[in-house]
Amino acid sequence: MKLNISALSLPAVASLSLALLAAPSQAGGDGYLKGVAHSGKGRLLEVQILGFNDYHGHIKTDAVGFGVTEGGGEYLAAKLAELRAGKKFSVTVAAGDLIGGSPAFSGLFHDEPAVESLNAMGLDLSGVGNHEFDEGVDELLRMQNGGCHPLDGCYFPDTPFSGADFRWLSANVVSDVDGASTPLPAYWIEKFQGVKVGFIGMTLEGTADIVAAAGIQGWDFVDEAETANNLVPLLKAQGVEAIVVLLHEGGNQQPSPGNYNACEDFVGPVAAINAALDPEIDLMITGHTHQPYNCRLPDAAGNDRIVTSAYQYGRVVTEVTLVLDRKTGDVDRERSSAFNHAVVRDELLADAGVSAVIEKWQPLYDSFANEIVGSVTEDINRGPDRATESAAGNLVADAQLWATRDFGSQIAFMNPGGVRSDLVYAQSDSEGDGNVTFGEAFSFQPFNNGLEVLTMNGAQIVSVLEEQCQPAGQDRPFLHLGVSSGFSYDLFKVIENGNCVDVAITNVALNGIPLDMGADYLVAVNSFLADGGDQFFTFPEASNRISWGLDLDALTSFLGEFSPVAPPPTDRVNELN
Repeated sequence: MKLNISALSLPAVASLSLALLAAPSQAGGDGYLKGVAHSGKGRLLEVQILGFNDYHGHIKTDAVGFGVTEGGGEYLAAKLAELRAGKKFSVTVAAGDLIGGSPAFSGLFHDEPAVESLNAMGLDLSGVGNHEFDEGVDELLRMQNGGCHPLDGCYFPDTPFSGADFRWLSANVVSDVDGASTPLPAYWIEKFQGVKVGFIGMTLEGTADIVAAAGIQGWDFVDEAETANNLVPLLKAQGVEAIVVLLHEGGNQQPSPGNYNACEDFVGPVAAINAALDPEIDLMITGHTHQPYNCRLPDAAGNDRIVTSAYQYGRVVTEVTLVLDRKTGDVDRERSSAFNHAVVRDELLADAGVSAVIEKWQPLYDSFANEIVGSVTEDINRGPDRATESAAGNLVADAQLWATRDFGSQIAFMNPGGVRSDLVYAQSDSEGDGNVTFGEAFSFQPFNNGLEVLTMNGAQIVSVLEEQCQPAGQDRPFLHLGVSSGFSYDLFKVIENGNCVDVAITNVALNGIPLDMGADYLVAVNSFLADGGDQFFTFPEASNRISWGLDLDALTSFLGEFSPVAPPPTDRVNELN
């Protein structure tokens, strides 16, 4: 029976969590630690926790990455099944961004295929991530509880979308009215041979800055460590001593990705969060930075705590062996361990359950996603990271400038995180080399943001360019905007210890003419930026805002008009360092 848990406050969640303790997976084996006697109150118990993060609807392998031999939903599911074999006590968890920013095969259908694939692979619990809020809180609740999309209806009217079999947790997403109510449960409790394990799920505090504002009105995203710490006494009052945090925030190891089990020169927000967490919290499974790492970081009491992340797109599964003391109910951290397993496709057989999800959706996908919308002369790539000017970002800016030309647009900008793949010259199916299908265009730019034209003066435009230097503590210290043809400037920036500490914008020009700080210009951007997303807070200060349509329509129309399209140059910004 599916539980409707969409609107529980923290007190209600506490009662429900205690009353509805889910039975653990029963995969065979005795579940007790090898070499420890199986009798007596002091015996130790092994619980397997399998974790992953940043799945982003990558059900099929063709979207994981060119030349990548790991990952994809069919093989992630197969690896999970392989690891569960012989384990009596096992729970599968995730650390957010399971949906959103997805390839067309899932994203075109509001990620219903992604959720069905996660159901098929036996996911039990997940913390929410920022991308779970891409279409707003109401749509996330539909993902949890099921039902037809409010605009697109039911894709399969005879079998409406039934929602997630797993439970999303959202402890640090609270009502801005009472500061306590959460849209989904704050935590969940699993019970293994009488020992309770509590799971707290959270997204990064900065989620409101990186998702569309319209969908999260009425909700605040609060401090991660403070939220978890406040839940510790509530869990302990229910007899929970073993506590796990599923957190959609992360860090980076250097070099990266390197060894999937390394933790070298580890930096990032999760390091500070770990230091601030109550020592009663035993384990952190994290995400967001799309990096693999397997760390033991000291908690506030000086004891090592396991902190892991499993890369992206189903390429890695974290296996934690959590050793529980049946007498105290607590975790034996010295005996507990973690290992990041690569999901190597050649070593696995595709999971039949996830394959069935693909077979279900493939005809509907084929019915319109294979339409050719244009062509390219060669690969148009995103670049090595979001701090670099890219041909892909500049292409989108060019398309948006052209599409809004009748509105008088003069400049266009594109946020780097809004471009989710490369436009590859080689055919992906049978469309022919160079051709771009609607599905490929959607995977390239999947968020269906509105396209807006803003009135901004020259000083505001320079302020926007300075805001590419992100505030201290961000996992990406600099976000390089794509810029449209005819716009140029000189850029000097200083990155120290993972933070952008200085930026200088000079020689800003439009079509070779210096920008007038007091004059007004018409600027085209997507609605995410127009609302101040990615901490570009100057855009919402624009004196006027006119809506054009959807950003994806601008891209596909541009490709159709100018094909074959060559990669735009990446010299519009003159990097001085």
